This record gives sequence, C-alpha cells and structure tokens, in this order.
Amino acid sequence: MYHRLRSVAAAAALFLGCGALHAQAPIKIGFMGELTGPQAAVGQDQLDGFMLLVERNGGKLGGYPVEVIREDTQLKPDVANQAARRLVEREKVPIVTGISFSNVMLAVHRYLTEREVFVIGSNAGPSQIAGPRCSPYQFMTSWQGDQASEAVGQYATDQGYKRVVVLAPNYQAGKDTVAGFKRYYKSPLADELYTSLQQLDFSTELAQAAARQPDAVFAFFPGGLGVSFAKQYAQSGLKDIPLLSTFTVDAISLPVLGDSALGMITGGFWAPDFANAQSRRFVQDFERRYRRIPSNYAAQSYDAALLLDSAIAKVQGRIADKPAFMAALKQADFQSVRGEFRFNNNHFPLQDMHVLQVARDGQGRLNLKTLATPFRKQPDAYHRQCPLS
Repeated sequence: MYHRLRSVAAAAALFLGCGALHAQAPIKIGFMGELTGPQAAVGQDQLDGFMLLVERNGGKLGGYPVEVIREDTQLKPDVANQAARRLVEREKVPIVTGISFSNVMLAVHRYLTEREVFVIGSNAGPSQIAGPRCSPYQFMTSWQGDQASEAVGQYATDQGYKRVVVLAPNYQAGKDTVAGFKRYYKSPLADELYTSLQQLDFSTELAQAAARQPDAVFAFFPGGLGVSFAKQYAQSGLKDIPLLSTFTVDAISLPVLGDSALGMITGGFWAPDFANAQSRRFVQDFERRYRRIPSNYAAQSYDAALLLDSAIAKVQGRIADKPAFMAALKQADFQSVRGEFRFNNNHFPLQDMHVLQVARDGQGRLNLKTLATPFRKQPDAYHRQCPLS
C-alpha cells in the first residue's frame, strides 16, 4: 500500500520566477519504512523527522515543491521489493529515502541504485553496502551498523568488564552490531545469543544470560523489540547487572519503560542534549509539532531532508542532471543536528560516536544524556572495501 503526502504548495506546484508565473512539477521522493506492526515507531519517527523540514518549508526542499510518496514495507523484503518497483516504475521517483531495517535495505538497494535512483538512507546501514556493494547513488545520513556498538565496546573495555553476554536479533544488523562491539571489547564474551526478529519473549535467553553470571549485558533490540526486551530485563534476575545497548533504550522506548530504564547505557551519534543550534531547533520544533521527544531515527531523517534541501538548491531543482546532483549531495553543505557532517568515500558519514545514559532532563522526563565520546570523526570498518574514491 502507499499514500501520498502533499502540501498545498506541492499540489499547486506553482512558483513566481523571472516576473512570470511558471508551473513547476513537484520533485517526487519515495519514503520507504516500517509503518505498521511492532516496528512502526521506527518508521514513523523517520517519516516525521523528514516531514518536519518539508512542512516547515511550505512543502518544498531547496526552494522547489516536493511530493512525498509513502510506502509501508512491513519489515518484509518481498513487500519492500514490490514497493520499490511501484515507486520506480509507476511513480518514476528519482529519490528514495527512509528504509528502516537492514534486511529491507539489502533487498532493495541493488534494484534502486542500478536504476540510478538516489537512495538517501536514514536508518539501515548494513556492512555490505558500506563495503564491496557500495554505490555512488547511496548517501547515508545515519550510520554503518557496527559504529554505535563499537563505542559501547570501547566503553565496556574502559569500565573493566571481564564477562559480558551479548544478545541480538539474528539478522544482518544484529550481526553487524555484535561485530562492532567485539571489535573494541577486549575480553572474550561470556556468551553470544541470537533471537528471531519477530520474537518478543526473551525469558529463555535472559535465563541463559543470568546463568553466565556476567559483569554486564550488551543488547541490540530496536523499536518494539527494545521495549519488550528492556521491560523483561528489568524484571529478570539480571536487573542489577549493567545493561549496555544500542537502539534498545531511546525516545521510543523510554516512555513505556519508565524508571526501570534509569542508568541504562546506549551508543549513538546524537542525543537530544546536543548544544548546537541545529539540534536545539530540531528538538524544539519536533516536540512542538509531535508532542514527544525525538529519537535518533527522527534526527537522522531530519538530516536526510536537510541534505536534500541543500543539494536540490545547489542544482536549482534540476535533479535530472545526475552527475551535478550527485556532486551536490557529496558536498553535504548543510548544518547537521550532530554538528559537522562529512561523507567518507563510501557515502557513509564520518562522525563522532558517543556513549549515552538514561537520565532525567530539565523537565523531569526520562531522556538520553551524553556520557562519553570514545570516537571522533570515526570511519566505519568497511569503507576500504568500497571502490568509490
């Protein structure tokens, strides 16, 4: 299924230029994400972050009207393939953004990029497309799947934890996340447990982890999975053992988890306490518009909109000039919520990676605060395998 999101400006598709009224066809942008089911909060935050800038700009990016065509990929690669074909073959979109999960990204990436559709990925970052399967048509405003867990792995080493159990879903992002943690965690793991991507009952795995008597547990369970896991963790025999994570405790899960999440550790590229002007404006506008704290999914999708806003303006709306548009995207001439933004050779960001902790903010709400920054301007582990220069 798909829906259209039109602003009045995009529907009218009119602008005044050179003293005369000219019709300007809206630039079509396909948004693909999980919008129903247990992971809908991830896709919805991506969509809301992207539309925040579009709506603020009166339905335009780069000064030109846009039409955002929304596709719910339902966390199913076959559904995502059908959605990608509709966007390309029926809607003739030149740009696709969103794409929430790695299995979906791997299902559609080649189809889109081989047809010279620009993929402005705002979440999934599997290792394959950071390395040998990279494409000049991909521009990621999120992170490669290992990076946040690399920061947490370094933190675990710095804390002197000697026995860590890791848990993650058994799919590409889960494997990448564990690989990143192990890259910087220097002690042997006490255990390594994988679950189904649809699994919401973790009692067996938590019992196995407790039996190992770990110093800490590291977990990656995004979206709805994270809510279920963290709640069960707080009620388990591990509740007094430090829980380290990536994308398990965030703005999506914290309102549900409540005080049981206080003190939990996570890794990431951004937190709502960032002091730069772009981040402050984003947080204020997002909370005013949607009445909730934005997650990293919203932040990186907002950056995707900022990237397109900059690049479309640079080519004066002529995105059919693909070499020029590609060059404009590569320049990344915008102010990111994370501060400085620069693409590496594989079109993934070179960025700081932080360790964050659940704490109360100035309004007494559960939120994430920046605790440490193990890596500055860190490249991902796979960029040397990418043939792009």
